[in-house]
Amino acid sequence: MASNSHATERSNLTKRILSEMTLSKGRDAASEARIDTLHPAARDSAAGRFSIAGNAVVTGGTGGIGMVVSRAMLQHGLSGLMMFDLNVEASREALQALRDEFPEAKIEAREVDVTNEEDVATSVTETVKLLGSLDMLICLAGIVGCAHALDMPVSQWRRVLDINTTGAFICAQAAAREMVRQGNGGRIIFTASISAHRVNFPQPQAAYNVSKGALLMLKNSLAAEWARTGSGTQDLEREESVWEDGLAGGAGWGGGDDAE
Repeated sequence: MASNSHATERSNLTKRILSEMTLSKGRDAASEARIDTLHPAARDSAAGRFSIAGNAVVTGGTGGIGMVVSRAMLQHGLSGLMMFDLNVEASREALQALRDEFPEAKIEAREVDVTNEEDVATSVTETVKLLGSLDMLICLAGIVGCAHALDMPVSQWRRVLDINTTGAFICAQAAAREMVRQGNGGRIIFTASISAHRVNFPQPQAAYNVSKGALLMLKNSLAAEWARTGSGTQDLEREESVWEDGLAGGAGWGGGDDAE
């Protein structure tokens, strides 16, 4: 039952459609022909700047965005990938397709509740045993909880913040502890949203907006505290379910500026 509920919440994350909302039809960018006008030298230079080495953990990894992010990192050289999610079995075929596409990489998945400290700590330890190190954490696990504030149960408010914000902190803390132990630094990336800056009216999602706004300050706070350890944090922001700028600039996902 919990897995089905999680799947429904994940689906709602990309829809957020209520009866009072009027949406445009938009356009299907994927179906439009792309003209590659980039000079080969520039293309090679860009690929070099966005090369990724080492091993990464992606929370919410078997979801739609998680799969896209994971594939992009593997395309740019990631050697080891561990996906944390609540229902790994539901994405078994997609996982195998990813393994078939990148046979040289070690790709694993593990059922993890990001709100459970012990579960996360154990999973990070097991990840290091399997992959050899933990160099990046990408926090994508999240839900919306779209409901009018007058009607929203406090339990729903707490659940959204527990998964989106506290869950991100729990995972970041566990990953940072391992990165400090390794002594090589690392990267921790949160997924914020335009909703962290502006209220995307008319969808009533106060809890979601607050949870994403809190992630921005969490990123800044952890970056200040952990800079001396070599563990950097940053956030990527998206408009609904569409990545705006993709990866933030800088070699190896370096730098701490928001990607807006």
